[in-house]
Amino acid sequence: MSKEFEDQVAIVTGGASGIGKAIVAELVAGGAKVLIADFDGAAAARLADEFGENARAFAVDVADAAAVEAMVHEAETHWGGLHLAVNNAGVSGVSQPLADLPLDNWRRVIDVNLNGVFYGMKYQIPAMLRQGGGAIVNMASILGTVGFANSAAYVTAKHALLGLTRAAALEYSQQGVRVNSVGPAFINTPLIENSLSQAERDALVDQHPIGRLGRPEEVAALTCFLLSRRASFISGSYHLVDGAYTAR
Repeated sequence: MSKEFEDQVAIVTGGASGIGKAIVAELVAGGAKVLIADFDGAAAARLADEFGENARAFAVDVADAAAVEAMVHEAETHWGGLHLAVNNAGVSGVSQPLADLPLDNWRRVIDVNLNGVFYGMKYQIPAMLRQGGGAIVNMASILGTVGFANSAAYVTAKHALLGLTRAAALEYSQQGVRVNSVGPAFINTPLIENSLSQAERDALVDQHPIGRLGRPEEVAALTCFLLSRRASFISGSYHLVDGAYTAR
């Protein structure tokens, strides 16, 4: 792989597992220095140890604005700047009809999946402007464009995330900061493998015309393309990785 991210500093939230881990791996392989930011600081530290000097762990709850500001400060002070960011951290919440959804669960899902991305960009964008520009990818979902029963908070957050991404792109693209979003379908991560029965997993597979779940590396490939200079004319857009899920 070419070192297309050499001399660039990146932050990946939710970077210790699943899609985030795959993105970290591709960025490090491309020469980037990556701050692996995750609610599970111990898992982030273990992953950083695997990648060596070009990776660093940071424990963060992205729902805490001050913690997110400190995260960006850590990247700037340790490596001298910030060029790339993937706002990937997210929680699914409980599966219940809207009227039965506990208020604290609604707030937590919105705080992490939407407010956390706002906080990320609020502090990432000024840091990128200090370096002359950069690129951000916000991790949305297929549920940013379609509904899903018993997931009102998650669907709401992901729909709103698309609007937030487009607004940021309009405001900062001319200043050299590109902002895009990626919408994965159901991806074969440890969460799905460990929490679903085989019958439940088969039912999910059946919803994807391609005949399988996605792989984290497939989401990482598109995400890292959007971060790269090869995507220099792409900003404000939403890109699906969904095995034709939304084509139905």
